[in-house]
Amino acid sequence: MSEPTPNEESLGAIDRSAPIFVAGHRGLVGSALVRRLAADGFTQVLVAGREELDLRDQSAVSQWFQAKRPQYVILAAGTVGGILANSTRPAEFLYDNLMIHATVVESARATSVEKLLYLGSSCIYPRLATQPITEDELLTGPLEPTNEAYAIAKIAGIKMCDAYRTQYGCNFISAMPTNLYGTNDNFDPESSHVLPAMIQRFHQAKLTGVESVAIWGSGRPLREFLHVDDLADACLFLLDHFNEPGPINVGAGKEISIGELAQLIAQIVYPEAQIVFDSSKPDGTPRKLLDSTRLDELGWHASIPLHQGIEDTYSWYLDQLG
Repeated sequence: MSEPTPNEESLGAIDRSAPIFVAGHRGLVGSALVRRLAADGFTQVLVAGREELDLRDQSAVSQWFQAKRPQYVILAAGTVGGILANSTRPAEFLYDNLMIHATVVESARATSVEKLLYLGSSCIYPRLATQPITEDELLTGPLEPTNEAYAIAKIAGIKMCDAYRTQYGCNFISAMPTNLYGTNDNFDPESSHVLPAMIQRFHQAKLTGVESVAIWGSGRPLREFLHVDDLADACLFLLDHFNEPGPINVGAGKEISIGELAQLIAQIVYPEAQIVFDSSKPDGTPRKLLDSTRLDELGWHASIPLHQGIEDTYSWYLDQLG
């Protein structure tokens, strides 16, 4: 007989003195979470790099959980990338992410983790989902082909959390952030997402004196961007205030066209640049704006304006270049 599904009675601020594991602490999201947890007074933030723990290895992950005994888990680990990386490495994206989700969720169950927060992606929703996208759009239509493998793995992670709630009574929740950017982002031109890729491209053009910068696609697709520090704040809010099955959207509530984004980044990085759109390259999903009404009604809202966030991200990028 299955245990009861968690309910509102189990809500309440999580214990800041208890051990909390951030899976994927070196990534964009994970590093922001580590900073946010430290700032909020968490005294036992557990991390494990790839050289210490391969999250795709169930035996290794099980042993690590048995030894460390985290009371809370934030699952932010995964193989990620932009359109190019997703299109050329679909098997890797599918395998790595399926395995990481499975090993961590199962180990959390086996060691009686009190609460787990699984972080998905807005790409889980259908390519032509009704806009703004509500959580009930999940599995209502075909996915965007350019990131289908990654999306399928993320959907499996959501359903896994829900299944563990139903069968074992685990307090596992899922959050779906919109497009992210910020400190510790990936600026590799072969695997980065659109916003850091643009920052890198405009900066390189500025250094070399190239007058024009090519942007993939038509520039017409609409996107929403959330600073990763806002997401980290939202994650802590959800751990304290949310306990329901299925995904909950985390967005900024504003959208911008790719063309307008390019102009904004150009103003910050290289105002003299001429923007050229390469229509031979794919646009991806035409529009993707999350409906974050449920999170708004719980009392959380994004606070970092896009212009400020891009300026801060560019400053961090310059610092890394030395």
